[in-house]
Amino acid sequence: MPYIFIGFAFGFAIPYLARRFSKFMPATFACALYRIFRPNKTVSKEKRKTNHKYNLLCHRYFMRSLGWGIITAATIYLASLVLPENETPWIAFFIIMLYTLMEIDKRMLLLPDILTVPLLIVGFSYAVFAGGMLGYEPAASAANSALGAAAGYVIPVIASLFLIKKYPEAFGGGDIKLLSAVGSWVGLTNIPYVILLSCLLFAVSCFINKQRQGAFGPSIVIASLIILFLSEY
Repeated sequence: MPYIFIGFAFGFAIPYLARRFSKFMPATFACALYRIFRPNKTVSKEKRKTNHKYNLLCHRYFMRSLGWGIITAATIYLASLVLPENETPWIAFFIIMLYTLMEIDKRMLLLPDILTVPLLIVGFSYAVFAGGMLGYEPAASAANSALGAAAGYVIPVIASLFLIKKYPEAFGGGDIKLLSAVGSWVGLTNIPYVILLSCLLFAVSCFINKQRQGAFGPSIVIASLIILFLSEY
């Protein structure tokens, strides 16, 4: 139950984090932390009280934050129902980071290294200390995580070589790093399914929105969560 409240709190902060990242990226990890907690103030208190457009944007911002809080809390709650109790904190972190990256990519078309790299490191730690999603012994789980991360990086790079003439930006650098990070969580067995499903979801999204390019991160996030839950059943 505590994870639901934690998920709501962190989910509620996702639009704020995405907005902050859009103000100062690219930046070092230290600078990013500083700017998140000490943002530059661009609107005076008087303007906040009297500007109708600003107040309307604040209302929309609040509703978006509320929506993300509910979605994050619900996802973590569902994960807690199918996961062993000792794995729930790890997966809660995984879900929060994925949703944060999803919002940032939708806003900026950017997946910052200062989030994807920690996601990769914690994913490997999850495999070592909690056995990973497939519940292997520590040594085997660590190897599976490392191979999953490697496959998450190599497979899209190889795919890009075949698509580079027609689609020179089929996989961006941030997309490949995110897939590598996800691979450290889902392992070698599941990462090909994440890649294939994310490509399918992206194609459907492009067809619906009548566009040929856009943020690929949201498709990776949704595919990763689908594989997460399917792998636990």
